[in-house]
Amino acid sequence: METYNDNYRVRGFQFLPPVIKNLLIINVLFYMADLTFGLYGIDLSRYLGLHYVSATDFHWWQYVTYMFMHGNFSHLFFNMFALWMFGYALENLWGGRRFLIYYMVTGIGAGLMQTLVVGLNVYFNYMPHYPAYAVAQYVNQIVTIGASGAVFGILLAFGMCFPNLPIYLYFLFPIRAKWFVIIYGLLELFAGIGGTADGVAHFAHLGGMLFGIGLILYWRKHGSRIHGR
Repeated sequence: METYNDNYRVRGFQFLPPVIKNLLIINVLFYMADLTFGLYGIDLSRYLGLHYVSATDFHWWQYVTYMFMHGNFSHLFFNMFALWMFGYALENLWGGRRFLIYYMVTGIGAGLMQTLVVGLNVYFNYMPHYPAYAVAQYVNQIVTIGASGAVFGILLAFGMCFPNLPIYLYFLFPIRAKWFVIIYGLLELFAGIGGTADGVAHFAHLGGMLFGIGLILYWRKHGSRIHGR
């Protein structure tokens, strides 16, 4: 079921391993800070959410900080629940250092994919039809927040490392992890291509999965010097 070298396996098993525990805490702290600053009229998403590279509010660090910002409690809760649900087995398997590197790479990769998609949309759909000031105004309004891209990377890794483990949809209907990942990925692709106006960065989710599969395949082919916690 798992093709990694046994050297990567971690002794002991934890339902709340340290990296996931700290990621949960950091995300909650960011959410509480966002609520607190909001009471004083300060929108942290303006500084920490991911803006397009030509926007006046863009800063390079947003490719990291956007992963810890969430729009509301349900957004935070479901992302953190999925992070724990699919992530704790991976951290137990890989160790904390490797898991954290994977999480950050997939999250940043999702942000890069979102930047690419926004850029293509602006170039082909807005620049030919609107004046420069209108395009700039549109770009400045686009902000991406949330850990979903990294979480989709975690989901992809879970499906690759534990392909035949059952996932129970609505706690009732079992489906093997590999099929769950494939179906979910296809749904995201169709939603992204269909251009649904649901406010969800579907291509960012796919970006997290693409960077995830690339990193896993690289580790499987070349190995990794990252061991332990």
